[in-house]
Amino acid sequence: MSKRKQTKPAYYTQREWNRIQARERARARASRNLLITVIILFALVCALVYAAWFFILRSHDTSLPAAYDENSRVFGFHTEGDRMARAVPFADGLCVTDSDVDADAIFITASEAALFDINSENVVYAKNIFEQRSPASITKIMTALVAMKYGNPEDMVTVTESAFDIEEASSVCELHLGDRLTLKQLLYGLLIASGNDAAQMIAEYVGGGSISHFVDMMNQEALALGATHTHFMNPHGLTQTDHYTCAYDVYLMLNAAMKYDLFMDIIQRKNYYAEYTDADGDAYAMTWDTTDHYLTGEAANPANVIIYGGKTGTTDDAGACLALISKDLYGNPYISVILHSESKEGLYNEMNQVLSLVSA
Repeated sequence: MSKRKQTKPAYYTQREWNRIQARERARARASRNLLITVIILFALVCALVYAAWFFILRSHDTSLPAAYDENSRVFGFHTEGDRMARAVPFADGLCVTDSDVDADAIFITASEAALFDINSENVVYAKNIFEQRSPASITKIMTALVAMKYGNPEDMVTVTESAFDIEEASSVCELHLGDRLTLKQLLYGLLIASGNDAAQMIAEYVGGGSISHFVDMMNQEALALGATHTHFMNPHGLTQTDHYTCAYDVYLMLNAAMKYDLFMDIIQRKNYYAEYTDADGDAYAMTWDTTDHYLTGEAANPANVIIYGGKTGTTDDAGACLALISKDLYGNPYISVILHSESKEGLYNEMNQVLSLVSA
C-alpha cells in the first residue's frame, strides 16, 4: 500500500473515510506481520536442518580414526555396488578352519563331526572334517538346493520310469508311473521321507530330461560353494564310485540351503500329507514321515538346544549320517554334522555330545 496520503472522495463522509483508512492500515499491519512470521519460521527450519546435519552426521567425522572404511562392518557402506566394486573374500560370512578344532572336547567314534556357530562364524568343534566319505542321503541337501535354485516349485511333474531306476528296498516315496505332482511336493518327499524315487524325478525334471545333466549342475554348484572335497554321481546318495563329500562341505551346502524358506519349512516337519493325481487322473494321497529321530521323539536333544531339523543318511558304506540346524536358548543358529557313525542309535548319542558344546 502506498504511503502517500489519499484524498477523501466527496461521496464519503469524514467518519466513513476515517473508518476505511483504519481498516486499510490494519490490513497492512497484518500482511507485514504474516511476512515476518514466515521469514522467521523459514530461518528456524534452516537452522534445525543444519543442526541435524552437523550434530548427527558431520560431527562424527572428527571423532573417527578412519571416517570411511569400506571393509568395516560398523562404518563401511555395504551395498551391492560396493561389493561389485571390490574383491570380496571367498570365505566372507562363513565358518573357516584348515584343521581340527577342539577335537579332544568330546569322545565319539564317528569318522567325522563338526559344530558351526553361524552368527559368530566360528568353528566350535571339528574332527576330520575334510576327509572324503560316502554321504548317503545327505546328498539330497544338494539335490534340493539345485532344484530350488533352478526349478519352479509349482511346476507339475509326471513320474516316469526313471523314478524306479534305484536299488530295491531303498527309501522311497512310493511314487507310481504316471503320477502327477508338483516339484514342491517332490521336494517334501525328498527331504522328509528321503525318497530316492523323488530324487530321480526332481533330477530328471530340473535337468531338462537328463539326470546326468542335473548331476553336473550339482557338481557345478558344489564348486561355486567352495565344496572342493565333493563330487556327486547321482541325486539320491546311494553308494557309487566317485560319489563323496566331507563334513565341512556338508556345512557349506546346508548353510546355502537354509537361505530358502521352502527348505526351512520342509526340514522342520514330522510328516507331510501330499495330494496329487495318478496316471488315470484320479485323486491320490500319501503321508510321508520324517526319518529324523529328533523330530519323531525317538531321540532326545540336550536341554540347552532346540532342534530345528536337517537331513539323515544311512547306507552300509556311509554308515549313519546326520546334518542338523539347531538353535541355542537365545535363538542363535548352529549347524552340526556327523558322517559315518556306527549305528543310528549311536549317531544320535554322539550328536548329543556334539550339541553339548553349544553355548548354554
